[in-house]
Amino acid sequence: MKSLGIKKLYYSISEVAKITDLEQYVLRYWESEFEQLKPAKNRAGNRIYTNREIKLILYIKKLLRDERYTIEGAKQVLKTYTPEADTGEQMELIDVPKSRTKIKDELLRADLGETKEFLQELLKKLA
Repeated sequence: MKSLGIKKLYYSISEVAKITDLEQYVLRYWESEFEQLKPAKNRAGNRIYTNREIKLILYIKKLLRDERYTIEGAKQVLKTYTPEADTGEQMELIDVPKSRTKIKDELLRADLGETKEFLQELLKKLA
């Protein structure tokens, strides 16, 4: 079944929190730490995020959480970061599962990948 998501040009902080799987206070804190992250505000004073800013947030998250940079180290990396040109692509707001554990056993990961491919092919044949 196809996922029905909401596609928009601007997102509220609560929507960005769902898309990025981060808490709102983390987004506000990162805004104070990273000079590149400056979302505009609407007439009511609420932050409005664009697709480019969401991609930047996901990159910062990758640097801090996956690659284990410190905030200062991430700032250094971001000095050379150039955001890709805006392609008009819209982010999709979906319900993101709160926690996903990574599979560390490579054999198990390979087996699950093969099973996934088999099920996808089966689904195509049934459709």
